[in-house]
Amino acid sequence: MASNPAAAEPAREPGGARGVLVTLAAAQFLMTLDSSVMNVSIATVADDVDTTVTGIQGAITAYTLVMAMLMIPGGKVGALIGRTRAFGIGCAIYGCGSLVTALAPNLPVLLLGWSFLEGVGASLILPAIVSLVAGNFPTARRPAAYGLVAAAGAVAVALGPLIGGIATTYFSWRWVFVAEVVVAIAILAAARRMVDAPAPGKPHLDVPGVLLSAAGLGVFVYGVLRSDEWGWFRPKSGAPAWLGVSLTVWLMMAGLLLLWLFLAWERYVAKRGREPLVDPELLHNRRLTGGLTMFFFQYLVQMGVFFVVPLYLSVALGLSALSTGARILPLSVTLLAAAILIPRLLPHASPRRVVQVGILALFAGAVVLMAALDADADASVVTIPLLLIGLGIGALASQLGAVTVSAVPDEQSAEVGGVQNAVTNLGASIGTALAGSILIAAMTGSFLSSVDNNPAVPADVKSQASVQLESGVPFLSDAQLRDALDAAQVSPEVADAALDANTSARLDGLRAALAVLAFMSIVALFFTRRMPTRPVGSPGG
Repeated sequence: MASNPAAAEPAREPGGARGVLVTLAAAQFLMTLDSSVMNVSIATVADDVDTTVTGIQGAITAYTLVMAMLMIPGGKVGALIGRTRAFGIGCAIYGCGSLVTALAPNLPVLLLGWSFLEGVGASLILPAIVSLVAGNFPTARRPAAYGLVAAAGAVAVALGPLIGGIATTYFSWRWVFVAEVVVAIAILAAARRMVDAPAPGKPHLDVPGVLLSAAGLGVFVYGVLRSDEWGWFRPKSGAPAWLGVSLTVWLMMAGLLLLWLFLAWERYVAKRGREPLVDPELLHNRRLTGGLTMFFFQYLVQMGVFFVVPLYLSVALGLSALSTGARILPLSVTLLAAAILIPRLLPHASPRRVVQVGILALFAGAVVLMAALDADADASVVTIPLLLIGLGIGALASQLGAVTVSAVPDEQSAEVGGVQNAVTNLGASIGTALAGSILIAAMTGSFLSSVDNNPAVPADVKSQASVQLESGVPFLSDAQLRDALDAAQVSPEVADAALDANTSARLDGLRAALAVLAFMSIVALFFTRRMPTRPVGSPGG
């Protein structure tokens, strides 16, 4: 399938197009910001709403779940009522959610505003963004437009800790959400300038498909998100299990089974001549599935990196939230440069080659960072790796959005937008969980091995450590561990051994997580054959 003929494409004045692009990029930035802005302020938020750190982490998890469950239905709603209308309704719901969050006196209200309302709003906005780019830009200009929009989302993840740190340090975390309300209102006002294709004459929503897709994605993602607490296969101490296997595995299998039933139902609906939630033929589209696969790997590696690097800077090196955010800024520079300049300077470049270069840049960044990690290293060691990783993300962002949407007629762009954002949610969830679980597993093995091989540690302490730390060694700074050891009144010899083991184990865990992300980058290269060799908009492209 190909996109609509050029004669039917929108033609906009450059100024109007720039305004639309800024509006869509701002919306993407706003939607993505929530995934990282409060990570540095979890303890403060927990105190303010009279709950625990676990409660706030649960709210973040619930936000991810709501988005994952509703992204595909959200794309269909945009196709039925119009993309601009769905975008506007989503902005209104998201703004209300931000206001409720800013005023939240307790955890239930925070869950309503942040996790539910903002999640619902995002599930309407993000798929609409994909189709609105298609509706407002001709084919030749879409790679640059998609690149800038995608880059805005990645920059939001990079700037989130800095914004959250500034707000929490000098003002209040609540002002972040107040600012989101203002931005949502501004986006809503600017959305009137956007062009939209008319909604279908006889709208139909496949309700069983909605339920099956939401349940499948929700159950699968929930299992992934709980893997750090429950364990991937072998259940951690006190974690739920069935037949001796962690509940994580069973939830992931249940989610996959529900998604299989969803696809079977969609095929049945299509054969009956009715309108499915997702056209099953889309999965036979080589270009589309190639772009979606690359989206999955991009977000897996990207979110894994955004999990590992702040941990290294804030915990291992003890940097403040502000300093941590500042050290991540170089990534934004090359990310934006690649996303904007590649389509402009290399308009005839092969998308496959650009994507391959981007993946290799991700791989190189992870490997260089692995090599640079050292007990005596300072924060500057992350600069070159982050520049490489930013270059890789920007190169991918410059191509993938245009490739996926150009694979189908424009009237299916909202449908593709829902599937695309569901895939990126899956990649982001798995990347964060995988990096976290590998880090803790490697840390635990390294720490227990160091303690066991240290003659200064008594045998009874070694035995006690093996039992108590079986489920995982916490990622602690030296100061945090020293306070815990002082409270436990251990001997100076044992304390020194534990501190040395912790320093070594932290680095081993970080290297292991980066090694897995580098490995996944190489795996992604094997799937680039599905990417087109000709740029979007060229003959045969």
